[in-house]
Amino acid sequence: MANQLRVMALMGCFLTLSVPLFAHHGAASYDPSKTVTVTGTVTEYIWANPHVFLKLDAKDDSGNTSHWIIEAWNPVTQTSRGWTKNTFKPGDEVIVDCVPAKNNQPIGRFAGRITINGKQFKVSNE
Repeated sequence: MANQLRVMALMGCFLTLSVPLFAHHGAASYDPSKTVTVTGTVTEYIWANPHVFLKLDAKDDSGNTSHWIIEAWNPVTQTSRGWTKNTFKPGDEVIVDCVPAKNNQPIGRFAGRITINGKQFKVSNE
């Protein structure tokens, strides 16, 4: 009986600790019903866990600059898609399709196409 209680307690601890892991990977902050195309110049490319990030400056129709941050998966997943820590460099001209943030901030998650200095690049394993 004591062993069963220990096993149940361990299972309860495991389940309690695993919930935040699943919550982290939600996409609740993004609007999956929309895709926006952002054209701009790379300012920084962050190749790190838990996510890879691309920062770029993009001008709107009025000439105002927005500082975008676009999220990708982790480096291991991106490597399987052909990405490396050198895929983007500051100064690269990019066109990126992304799923935008629901709060209308210049934040997104990669989706669709990426063009770097005129060359199409792979976003998914499809």
